[in-house]
Amino acid sequence: MDRQQRTETPAGISDSAARSARDLRVVLSRLRRRIREVATDEDLTPSQESALTLVGKHGAATASALASAEGVRPQSMAATLAALDQHGLIRRSPDPEDGRRQLVTLTEAGRERIEDNRQVREEWLARAFEDRYTEQERRTILDALTLMERLSEQ
Repeated sequence: MDRQQRTETPAGISDSAARSARDLRVVLSRLRRRIREVATDEDLTPSQESALTLVGKHGAATASALASAEGVRPQSMAATLAALDQHGLIRRSPDPEDGRRQLVTLTEAGRERIEDNRQVREEWLARAFEDRYTEQERRTILDALTLMERLSEQ
């Protein structure tokens, strides 16, 4: 059966839980896409933006480790890193444990770019909450987020 055709609720799961899961996934996907659009730099592709953020999160990492974390082929990551290098956003240095490999880190320009993008996204989201919701609605959202935090706990 095609995924899109499946509308049955799995056994042992209430209709409200199934609907909540489905609706939340859709809303989060749309919101994530919109937040990405807000701070997308026109000179970087989405995959370059994603790799830049990944380098920022991982710190010093090899291209193959980044490719694995991003779920792409090493050749694709190499091309992405070459573009980031051309923009002056990353630096490569020899791996002290294995001189055949290089470690990728952010340059100061790369760190600034990530921080600027983060700030633009947060400001957009805060402005959207301010403009589109009442104080009571924002409190309701905060209450819902507190409940949803349980989803991220192990």
